[in-house]
Amino acid sequence: MNLSLRIGSAKVYELRIYHAVPGKLEDLVARFRDDTDKLFAKHGMKSLAYWKALDEPMKSSTFVYILEHPSREAAAANWKAFQDDAEWKAVKAKSEENGKLVEKIDSTFLTPTDFSRLC
Repeated sequence: MNLSLRIGSAKVYELRIYHAVPGKLEDLVARFRDDTDKLFAKHGMKSLAYWKALDEPMKSSTFVYILEHPSREAAAANWKAFQDDAEWKAVKAKSEENGKLVEKIDSTFLTPTDFSRLC
């Protein structure tokens, strides 16, 4: 790993934790699998991985993923473009015809340590 490249990089990672409405976790996962991930890519948002918890109490209601952004500024601009996208609005509306899927979203921006194995 070239530490000088990492130090000069403005790249950030965004940890997002979704707390699903009871009984809606699989619908949320399907929305990401079928539509959201593709829309992220359309808006320059690189998804690194998606997870579901193995143990309760989180198993039935928690969906976690990490996005990579070129910078905090790019993240803000990309999220705005994503939220304003007519295709996203249609996907969200269709997936929530029988009620919302998410109760709460936690978002945390992260920067890697000098000993991280990302590069």
